Amino acid sequence: MSHNIACYRCGAALRLLSLPLSRRDQCPDCNADLHVCKMCVFFDRTVPRQCREDGAEDVTEKERANFCDWFKPSESAFDAKGKSEADAAKDALAALFGEADDR
Repeated sequence: MSHNIACYRCGAALRLLSLPLSRRDQCPDCNADLHVCKMCVFFDRTVPRQCREDGAEDVTEKERANFCDWFKPSESAFDAKGKSEADAAKDALAALFGEADDR
């Protein structure tokens, strides 16, 4: 089955991984866990518990692998704008403290 999911953290294409994602699956580029709330179609920052599935258990760490039975990977989990803002903030901190760019 073809899918167009990307890592929620770095945006790397995950089409080589088979669905359903395992609790132990990690992004091949950034090693982020993938069976996480932030990667799920039910994840929504604007609702209580940040989950639109009423039957799901509350998970406090949204970027940690979990055992949620409702998990379904989202094709829109990656936020390019958020990543570029985070990268800009990291670069500004590095410049402030005189650290060399290691990327």
